[in-house]
Amino acid sequence: MTDFDRALRDLVRPGMRVAIADACGAPRVLDGPLSRAAAAVGGVRLVLGWLPAAAPDLDAAAFADVRLVVGGPGARRMLDDGAAVTVPARLSATPSLITGPLRPDLLLATVVRDDDGLRFGAESSWMRRVVESGVPVAAVESRSAPHADGGPPLPDGAVTVLGVVDGPDGAPADIPTPDPTPDDEAIAHRVAELVPEGARIQFGPGRLASALVSALRVPVHVDSGLLADPVVDLDERGLLLGTATATALHGTRRLYDWADGRGVVRPIGYTHDLSRLTGGPADPPLVAMNAALEIDGDGQVNVEGIGASANGMIGGHPDFCAAAAAGTGFSVIMLPSTHRGNPTLVDRLSRPATTPSQDVQVVVTERGSADLRGLGRAERRRALAALWGH
Repeated sequence: MTDFDRALRDLVRPGMRVAIADACGAPRVLDGPLSRAAAAVGGVRLVLGWLPAAAPDLDAAAFADVRLVVGGPGARRMLDDGAAVTVPARLSATPSLITGPLRPDLLLATVVRDDDGLRFGAESSWMRRVVESGVPVAAVESRSAPHADGGPPLPDGAVTVLGVVDGPDGAPADIPTPDPTPDDEAIAHRVAELVPEGARIQFGPGRLASALVSALRVPVHVDSGLLADPVVDLDERGLLLGTATATALHGTRRLYDWADGRGVVRPIGYTHDLSRLTGGPADPPLVAMNAALEIDGDGQVNVEGIGASANGMIGGHPDFCAAAAAGTGFSVIMLPSTHRGNPTLVDRLSRPATTPSQDVQVVVTERGSADLRGLGRAERRRALAALWGH
């Protein structure tokens, strides 16, 4: 039995709800000990946020109930096995959800130590709100995680440090960006031409984001939900204005080293605040650039999965699309015209609509683009059909 096993056996009680902190910096070293403690006492319920990487030591069968409020690739096995339930929520709603109906009795997290106290490292997400609501935190103190949290130290007495970790056990998950495809590059060049100098841009991780950043030729601010390795490329090319912000980091050691000490990580209450994102006439316009799995003739978008595949999540997609559509910028949806030989413009979405049609303004594929702003329903359908060559 490890020290972490003994510590969690003392903390975990029958029937309690435990939340594990979000994203790449989640305390994966506690997954096994928590699972064993939950199995030993029985009746423990689990709340999970975003799982961008596999969590092989987390045994869903050890818990009476597993709830996912975001999802991600690391949750796929649990969902495929029917061992977890996804609670649909836009990212801006997760802090209220996890401090309300799904309020935990204990939060497990990774923290870093600065001269003035403890902070989160590679992400802030909904965890700040949970701490502020009075939920106790049991944490591992990492000596290899970036000091990227731009907020104040966590309150004195809020965190019990179970142990110190270094090296791979304390480092955020390493998730490299795959090389863009020719279609990604074609889409990226079309989108980059739409971005005005000095705009605030939002983009997700992945191949398309990498291609997009490579295609940009004007300086921009980055005001996003996630920061991935391409933001480092943007900075090195001299095209990053100000301090980039996001609620979590998602990338490789190169990103984490770049983010260390920059204060780029902020809570969801800041990064996904629709009124702040929308801005006013004097603020730089927000251009939200989001990928999609499929889109229907009315412009509704699905990013959660196709068929039985649970390979997507709601995340901040509807938040940023809505904010961009309501402000002086605009909302862009990017997707290839086909996926595995099937058109991505469909009569009926495979899953419920993630983002409503009124917040989808410009659609870009490798074939071209369709500007839907100011069009009626029938005109939008014709414009999308023409873009797909129907």
